[in-house]
Amino acid sequence: MKMMARCSALDIECAAICQLAAASMARGGEFASAICAVCADICEACGDECAKHSMAHCQDCAKACQRCAQECRKMSGQGAGARADAALGVHAH
Repeated sequence: MKMMARCSALDIECAAICQLAAASMARGGEFASAICAVCADICEACGDECAKHSMAHCQDCAKACQRCAQECRKMSGQGAGARADAALGVHAH
């Protein structure tokens, strides 16, 4: 279905970045925090897109993506407040 094209594409991107983030954290990678920050953004976008569709599997995916985004923000050192500050151009010292 054409309406599901973005959803499917984001699902693939989300799975790929989650795999990369998990592997980077497992090996203590130098860029694990940065990868987790990107992972959070992609998971959030995926969750937002999936939430637009009424099918149960899409709603389940949306919830899982939002939980993943929250955890990735924690791992990257970006809590909800840090993300809001970054959007406003405020830097923590």
